[in-house]
Amino acid sequence: MSEPAVPTGTSTGTSTGADAGTGGVARRPLAPDDLPAVMALERELFGPTAWSEDSMRAELDGPGRTYLAAVDTATGALVGYAGLWFDGDDAQVMTVATATGHQNRGVARGMLTDLLTEAERLGARTVLLEVRVDNAPAQHLYESLGFERLGTRRNYYPGGIDAYTMRWQPARAAGGPVGGERGTHDEGSPA
Repeated sequence: MSEPAVPTGTSTGTSTGADAGTGGVARRPLAPDDLPAVMALERELFGPTAWSEDSMRAELDGPGRTYLAAVDTATGALVGYAGLWFDGDDAQVMTVATATGHQNRGVARGMLTDLLTEAERLGARTVLLEVRVDNAPAQHLYESLGFERLGTRRNYYPGGIDAYTMRWQPARAAGGPVGGERGTHDEGSPA
């Protein structure tokens, strides 16, 4: 899984229009025509651990996938993307990426909120993700949205970097009302 990069860089959609606090960024479904821009961001943000174009294309075409694009409303440029896989029971956040110049503006928070809403709509029991143990800003973002840390996967990322496994449960699965509060903290992640 790709994830938001550390501070030096980092289907169907449910939201359109620009959100307050995201600096003129709108979210929409990621389209096949977006692949060149996605790959440019993937290489910039994730370097040697970036997904290959073939892997990304297969991911976008795969069953049960929801991928969103964040687009600068002034320029039309792709400034972020995020994806979710639903297997009929649980959902997995596959990737979250935000262009360096748009980090800390709520872009990743908006995409993740839309993906969590979609997971609820699909009936997911839980949403899982992995995050690098050395990526505190992304961990803060996930925790502010209600994710809880479950455990550690040793040597999960290239270079022997461990990952925390995190889980989010829809309000109905956790025994609360559907559509409950997801967190209102300012985005603290470079995502």
